[in-house]
Amino acid sequence: MSVLSDGDIIDYVEKGLLKIEPFALDSISPSGYDLRSAISVDIKPKSAILIHTVETVELSPYICGQIFIRSSFAREGVFGSFAFVDPGFKGQLTLSISNFGDGTIRINAGEKVAQIVFMRLINPSVRPYEGKYQNSSGVVKSRRSF
Repeated sequence: MSVLSDGDIIDYVEKGLLKIEPFALDSISPSGYDLRSAISVDIKPKSAILIHTVETVELSPYICGQIFIRSSFAREGVFGSFAFVDPGFKGQLTLSISNFGDGTIRINAGEKVAQIVFMRLINPSVRPYEGKYQNSSGVVKSRRSF
């Protein structure tokens, strides 16, 4: 597996191997893409919320992704619990964000909140993602079976 650089991400988007919509060139970082919050929220101290991204992503069977909170938020006591984004996933991403700080944290709609790092698999997945979160739109709560 290898991490895609900024140039690789642009190349893969142009070739249709990776879809990010809407795509914003100023969201490209040296080794990832900054995801923006689709909503404005205030996160109270010692609480967690779910938000969703502006972007819809579509990963080919050759690409997977890992999401990280932006360091500016981490420095304010905000942390994210993010799942691995499997090859074949299509949809908006739901992000679980927790405020471990002592003050309320504001996230504005359109603000860059997390970074997704894309990795190319050595071989394509033979079973790309087709799970219960495929084609997610908006905040999607747990669909876990009990």
